[in-house]
Amino acid sequence: MKNIQNKWIRAAIPALLLHCSIGTVYCWSIFSQEIADYIGFSKGATEWAFSFAIFFLGMSAAFLGNVVEKDIHKSSLIATICFAAGMAGTGFFIYYGGQNKGSMLALIGIYVCYGFIMGIGLGTGYLSPVKTLMLWFQDRKGLATGLAVAGFGAAKAIASPIMQALLANLGEGGIYKMFFILAVVYFIMMFVGHLLLAKPADWHEPQTKEKGQGIIATIKTRPVANYIGIWLMFYINITCGLALISQEKMIVKCIGLAGAVGVISTVSAIFNAGGRLGFSAWADTMKDRNTIYKLIFILSIVFTGIVLLTSGIKNGEGNILLTILVLALIFIVNAGYGGGFSNVPTLLSDHYGMASISALHGITLSAWAFAGLTGNQMASWIVSHFGTYVDDGHGNMINPTGYQTVLYVTIALYIVALLISLFMVRPNKENK
Repeated sequence: MKNIQNKWIRAAIPALLLHCSIGTVYCWSIFSQEIADYIGFSKGATEWAFSFAIFFLGMSAAFLGNVVEKDIHKSSLIATICFAAGMAGTGFFIYYGGQNKGSMLALIGIYVCYGFIMGIGLGTGYLSPVKTLMLWFQDRKGLATGLAVAGFGAAKAIASPIMQALLANLGEGGIYKMFFILAVVYFIMMFVGHLLLAKPADWHEPQTKEKGQGIIATIKTRPVANYIGIWLMFYINITCGLALISQEKMIVKCIGLAGAVGVISTVSAIFNAGGRLGFSAWADTMKDRNTIYKLIFILSIVFTGIVLLTSGIKNGEGNILLTILVLALIFIVNAGYGGGFSNVPTLLSDHYGMASISALHGITLSAWAFAGLTGNQMASWIVSHFGTYVDDGHGNMINPTGYQTVLYVTIALYIVALLISLFMVRPNKENK
């Protein structure tokens, strides 16, 4: 009984406190326009703050993975301080920008605080509880990591209505006041998680190797192509997911559901979180966790192919069957996007063992950093260069041909990812 309580108190609950806090980075779209208007810049200029946040999430995870490996208390404290300080700093520079419209100092300050400082908190906070969860739940590693990562995915659905309520009720300057309030709230949540987080008492870290040698030696325990394959299929899955998710609202408008965008966005977030928990828990029952990636890619290819063959995005308005198919594609891609995240650490642990999993997982998250810079931008470039914008009759400018063209690229990438999963990432014959 005591061991069961420790699993929740020392691993699951602190993981949720950390991940439900840092996962709110995905709420950016809720307030990005308000920030742009308040400081006197275009929405496009402020959007880079989010891209920088995702980039530095991946890069800080890659470079600070060894810190997480050695001391989760230090890494979770770094995460708590950086995330809360970055959020408070963002609030300050929004305030400054409101007093000095068009100030480059305000814009750069937001880039540094929301992008760089919060990015460090995101990377270390994302990694800190993962290994601890796998150590406490060794018989259900996928379920445990899926639970935490689902918290990251569900954070947007939980926090969005709270943020919208704050913006509606804080009056003049509500946008920067909201950041100050949330900085305090998330600091408290993460600090409690930091205090609770602990590895099992009977776990002893292996002797550390020379700096830079340990991770290389770990990767070499299997064919290097194996690790390259895992990194590539993770990168492709995120890139394709972001490409579709970034155009999701406009695609929904194309099929005549402009009035239901908010509801569909919430359902998508639920599928995202559900995929993180469901796919990883399902993987616990499989001999080879890579099978989950094959399923994710096959499902994505099938539904993308159906929407392409039926021109569902262009012809979906007024056609119930095509509307259902397009929505199914959106939900499947969201679930697969989330499932790809939750299965990476357990797949790596199956292939390379637990000794250096935090550092190895951190390096692998560099794929997230680069996908964060390529997925959205790739989709935006395609939509702006293919097809033409038309009025949907409700005042919305949409480009159905452009969104369909995005699918041609993502289906090709999903096929590449499936081939990598089949031929590069070989089954692990040893139980490490």
